[in-house]
Order: sequence, then structure tokens, then C-alpha cells
Amino acid sequence: MRHQVTRVLPHAPTLLFSLVGDVERYPDFVPWCQSMRVWNRRPAVDGIDQLDAEAAVAFSFLREKFATRVRRDSVRHIIEVSLLYGPFRRLQNRWTFTPVPEGCEVGFDIDFEFKVPMLDRIFAANFEPAVTRLMACFEARASALQPLGTADDQ
Repeated sequence: MRHQVTRVLPHAPTLLFSLVGDVERYPDFVPWCQSMRVWNRRPAVDGIDQLDAEAAVAFSFLREKFATRVRRDSVRHIIEVSLLYGPFRRLQNRWTFTPVPEGCEVGFDIDFEFKVPMLDRIFAANFEPAVTRLMACFEARASALQPLGTADDQ
């Protein structure tokens, strides 16, 4: 299943890049993220750093853990995530943060498939609202960290 979302948010690309890249904080503001464990940090070279992260998530009846490799390119403002292990056959997502006059155009592209086909069918029916809610979580967090009307560092 592949899905793409683009939203313009009234915040600086650097703020949004930092917010999305700070995966350890997801349990603070993403409701279905129960916990996050980070390891294997690799320091930045030419603005690119990497880390591995294991998320414990809960959606009503479903509780799972999965791990990803997170690649953060602070020069190009791109975050790429790839699967290490978990209930997915494949999982990749990419975040882009592009300056626009109104703030930042945030692009989110995700492609995944569960190992169990029944989970694909369940998520297909609820995926659009889940992605919309995820984007709303990041937007609310950005507004809490940098209320509108404060200086942007575009």
C-alpha cells in the first residue's frame, strides 16, 4: 500500500525536520506510539546521520513492535525510513521539507505491506484517517514548540 500526502504548514522547514527526526519524542505526542527505543546512532557526515529505532505501537486491538533505520539529511531536509524488522513485509517512508512563502511544504510518502494479508485489509480501510491524524499530531506539536507569530528560521 502506497500513500502520499503534501501539506503546507506555517512553520520553518528546520523546525519540522527536527520535529519529525526526533523519533525518541514520538511517544510524547503520537497517541498510538507507546514507546520508542533508539540505538546504533551514527554521527553526521556531510549533514547526514542515521539511527535505528524500535517503536511499540497500539491501535485498538493491535499491539506490535517494529524497527526501522532512520536516515536524516539536514542539508536537503529529507528523512528516509526503512524496515529492519517487524510485522511488515516492506516498509519505507520519506519525509521532505521544502520552504515556501507560507512556511514549509511537508511531503510524506509511505509504502508498506504487512506479512499477514488480513492486516493489510484492516489498515487499508483506516489508512487515510490515520495518515491525516499523524500529520495533525506533527502540526500540533510544531505549533506548541513554535506558536504562530513567532520568528521563523527559514
